[in-house]
Amino acid sequence: MNRDNPSGRIENSWKTLNRFTSARIGLGRAGVSQTTQHQLAFQLAHACAQDAVSRPMQWQGIHQTAFELQLSQLHLHSQAQTRDIYLQRPDLGRQLSQASEEEIQRWKSKYTGAHRCVLVVADGLSSTGVEQHVPSLLRALTSRLAESRHALSPSLLCTVEQGRVAIGDVVAALTDAMFLVVIIGERPGLSSPDSLGIYFTYQAGRGVTDADRNCISNIRPAGLGFDDAAKRLLWLMDSAAVRKTSGVELKDDSGEDNRFSPSDAGKNFLIPQ
Repeated sequence: MNRDNPSGRIENSWKTLNRFTSARIGLGRAGVSQTTQHQLAFQLAHACAQDAVSRPMQWQGIHQTAFELQLSQLHLHSQAQTRDIYLQRPDLGRQLSQASEEEIQRWKSKYTGAHRCVLVVADGLSSTGVEQHVPSLLRALTSRLAESRHALSPSLLCTVEQGRVAIGDVVAALTDAMFLVVIIGERPGLSSPDSLGIYFTYQAGRGVTDADRNCISNIRPAGLGFDDAAKRLLWLMDSAAVRKTSGVELKDDSGEDNRFSPSDAGKNFLIPQ
């Protein structure tokens, strides 16, 4: 035994970089193995990631927030009836059940306003992130969208159990929505089991592809903040209202000084002017 180091722990010189990242670097070792502290932390992170994927979603907090924000809301279900089926059959998570499609049709027949913007919240692969962060994100989004000069306040919020990103396309097709915003739990990592993603599509419908969407990811307190995500979405939606497009043809310049102006409408940033 080394009297100067009775624990046998050997520190790593990269340890000082831990203050800049949650990545597992500079962990040190005890002999040829990880220290007990870091091994237990890894096992806890792995368990949290597994829970985020498999734990049943609790929707009450989101429904209550939507009620407080005076959003019309529907609770829907994909064709994946169980979590196991959802994980094994991604295609079923992209389609609404027949009962859910009929529920939207009933709502549409009674709603007299224009279906300009529809929000969809799906559990995705992180019920943890959706439960913990969607209420705060909804408040930030509705506040920011109310500032738009293009009347982007949502007419409907749909919560979807066992849903994937593309299920929003079905909702948009059934409601004739011009602007679709899908909020979904992202695939958890070992340092981020609670991350959300926003997928925005202009004139979404059945058959659109990922190239037609804009994605804002890593939305969580330790990542992109809720208000920052809402600002970025507002910029994309205002820009889409002018350019009449989204996805690869709509570059997110919201964080740059050369902000989009209406004079840029119709230009493709991929092609030199």
